[in-house]
Amino acid sequence: MAILAGLVAVLSALLAAALRRLLRLRHQPTPAAGFFHPYTNDGGGGERVLWCAVRAVQELRPGLPCAVFTGDADASPDGLSARALDRFGVRLLRPPQMIPLERSTTPPVLISVAQFRPEKAHGLQLEAFALALTRLDPDFPKPKLQFVGSCRNKEDLERLQKLKDRAIELHIDELVEFHKDISYMDLVRLLGGAIAGLHSMTDEHFGIVVVEYMAAGAIPIAHKSAGPMMDIVLDEDGHQTGFLASEKEEFADAIIKVLRMSEQERQDMAAASRKRAQRFSEQRFHEDFTEAVRPILLPREA
Repeated sequence: MAILAGLVAVLSALLAAALRRLLRLRHQPTPAAGFFHPYTNDGGGGERVLWCAVRAVQELRPGLPCAVFTGDADASPDGLSARALDRFGVRLLRPPQMIPLERSTTPPVLISVAQFRPEKAHGLQLEAFALALTRLDPDFPKPKLQFVGSCRNKEDLERLQKLKDRAIELHIDELVEFHKDISYMDLVRLLGGAIAGLHSMTDEHFGIVVVEYMAAGAIPIAHKSAGPMMDIVLDEDGHQTGFLASEKEEFADAIIKVLRMSEQERQDMAAASRKRAQRFSEQRFHEDFTEAVRPILLPREA
């Protein structure tokens, strides 16, 4: 009996040791290479660098899994792998895994990017934001509004101070931020955290900032005139890409609609908006401009 008990004890110890080893192996992380790129289909130089980096890692470690963390919810591994080859001539050994990034919506952030000039109508945005706050349920997470811009002169600085003073008068200063003369990287970071972007300049001939909102995945709420109305904030494949407004009440209504969207609704509109923005990308401009001037610069011989 003593021998049998000893064997049972030894076998139990061996089984326990094997079980512990198995558990350690299960929890041991699998090596992988991760890449962060917010927009994997923007067609710019940053995208080329991304795919060159992925290819370099795959050549060094052919068996190492590669994953790209991206804000493009509609991106697919096979589609982007084919795009890397078609657009940049970069052939990947295999499609990388795509891991969509979800921007934080607590608290929800709205952004306004423009120089602090009078025609940009920052005051209209501030008043509309204050009005929207009064229409939210008491238990709804309080949104924030971020003003981002530069000041050219003393008058712009005074205008910025008046905005700050008005935020205090409206009792919303704790929910409003002002970012003056920030770096490009800080701007990218702020855009990446916003769910919507405000634009309120009347009759702006184009409105490139609206395109920047859309490319960043922030739903545009733009002035209902000129460029934004006629060229930019239009349906894409039958899907709404943003909102247009001209009066304070209309801007407030649009803000409320964005805030009350479900996460899926917001992602769907942001995806359509980003696809729309690709029509105005640097690559698209280069292609269209080249095509337009080719007959002039390289006329056909008679």
